[in-house]
Amino acid sequence: MDNYVSAAAAAHNSGPADAHLAPDLRTPLRPDAFALSDEEKIAGIAEHFHEIMQLLGLDLTDDSLKGTPRRVAKMYVHEWFRGLDPKHRPDVKLFENRYGYHQLLVEKDITVFSCCEHHFVPIMGKAHVAYLPGEHVVGLSKLNRVVQYYARRPQVQERLTRQIAEELKHSLRTENVAVLIEADHLCVMSRGVNDTGSSTLTAEYGGAFKDDQALRAEFLRLIGK
Repeated sequence: MDNYVSAAAAAHNSGPADAHLAPDLRTPLRPDAFALSDEEKIAGIAEHFHEIMQLLGLDLTDDSLKGTPRRVAKMYVHEWFRGLDPKHRPDVKLFENRYGYHQLLVEKDITVFSCCEHHFVPIMGKAHVAYLPGEHVVGLSKLNRVVQYYARRPQVQERLTRQIAEELKHSLRTENVAVLIEADHLCVMSRGVNDTGSSTLTAEYGGAFKDDQALRAEFLRLIGK
């Protein structure tokens, strides 16, 4: 008998994006969002970004600038927004909990790099996630990959927090999960109020974390909150 089971492995790489999430938690996407190949998207984005730079008055014959439109396009498709494509959804494998560990498991200080969907500037911070193991445990790196998958798309922090929590509930087969994100938003820091001293905290608690104040307090203590 295999010592792990795959959590909805087939669904991870097929079907509509975020189909396993409630409609109000899905990132807004058109039905034809994946009709173009990655290379076609890069070519189109580069063309449009070239036009943006032209309108700003930049000289795209300059050695430093002439490759920028394609660099930006590749960054968008392959890095910043790779989480839009369900083919990148991590396949979260669960292992038998042979050692009978049923206490709180916390993965803290997971790097969050996302992009504000209102101004397309970075969101940077840390995520802390926790769950109570039952019959299965998960490879720790998968918790990081779930965070990164949902972060790497245009986002609002509230939706990001809930998407991560619902994905963990779905993949870990338990309601007993907690997610807390603390992040800096460049749309606040570099424009508008230009406030470089504030940060945004969001949290989502499921199952025992919602009902048991002592458990929730222990989670917050372990992550230093």
